Amino acid sequence: MVAEALPSIEQKLEDVAREHGFVAFGIARADAAPHTAARLGEWLAEGRHGDMIWMESRAGQRGSPQGLWPDVRSVVALGMSYAPAFDPLALADEPARGRISVYAQGADYHDVVKRALKAVARWMVAEAKGAEVKVFVDTAPVMEKPLAAAAGLGWQGKHTNLVSREHGSWLFLGAIYTTLDLTPSRPARATCGSCAACQHVCPTQAFPAPYQLDARRCISYLTIEHDGPIPVDLRRGIGNRVYGCDDCLAACPWNKFADTAARHRAFLPRAELVAPSLADLLALDDAGFRQVFAGSPIKRIGRNRMVRNAAVAAGNSGDARFRERLEVLIADESPIVAEAAAWALAELAS
Repeated sequence: MVAEALPSIEQKLEDVAREHGFVAFGIARADAAPHTAARLGEWLAEGRHGDMIWMESRAGQRGSPQGLWPDVRSVVALGMSYAPAFDPLALADEPARGRISVYAQGADYHDVVKRALKAVARWMVAEAKGAEVKVFVDTAPVMEKPLAAAAGLGWQGKHTNLVSREHGSWLFLGAIYTTLDLTPSRPARATCGSCAACQHVCPTQAFPAPYQLDARRCISYLTIEHDGPIPVDLRRGIGNRVYGCDDCLAACPWNKFADTAARHRAFLPRAELVAPSLADLLALDDAGFRQVFAGSPIKRIGRNRMVRNAAVAAGNSGDARFRERLEVLIADESPIVAEAAAWALAELAS
């Protein structure tokens, strides 16, 4: 009688990861994405990172896992689903409502994913005595997307985001660096083919070419990362988006296969974040902003950027009912809010 083979550490690791809410799992060698540093360098040299100086200041660490931690041997790439059960573009024709990116409508993914990563990492340390680990989720100089592609979670599409056959574009990515020599997974095959839906749908033409992104024109960058006035020539393209943009993700045909039942419950949308009233957003003060967006990733942009974004959306709305509140905001203590309000008033008067 042949004895059954015991599960490998890789199989047990995947089982543990799934127990903690990860629906995508893969392993890559630490040197599995050798072109990352060069591509990052080119992107930075062209200035396409805009105000994201932190991308430039730690480029050496970001370019490869060993640049951040010389002892790393393997990368465990993990994905947690936030696949929406509704059309992310549904509010496009409701100009009095603000559009918030799907990923930000539930709990803060930094907290949820990091908590799960730490649990998996603790298991690894207990299982493999002497193993060292480090966990990362979007707050350290780690290039999660090329590492996830190398680990077989999906491929980087023409919009530069990861695309999964099972979960579409709706994955929060995390990584565990480890000194363990783990058996790598097979990389996924890129299957965008001739499709260019994500390129054509972008309202601000943020893609100079397939597989290239100019963050300076990206609505997610402009409404979240950029802390100055939004360039005037890009404002009309922003429409009623007040935090992020889902257009290039939602346009991807692979999302029709996304398993919405796999979405982590922590990312179920909060009712007040699904279709917020622009009038309510324009009326926010600091205390009100903190109250509304507590526990959300939106809290990181602060009141001024949110009200700036809402003012731009109001200017795009064609709705004269916003004029009274915009007139108040012209005297706002924040220069970016006051400037956006003045622009919006001019738009509504034209």
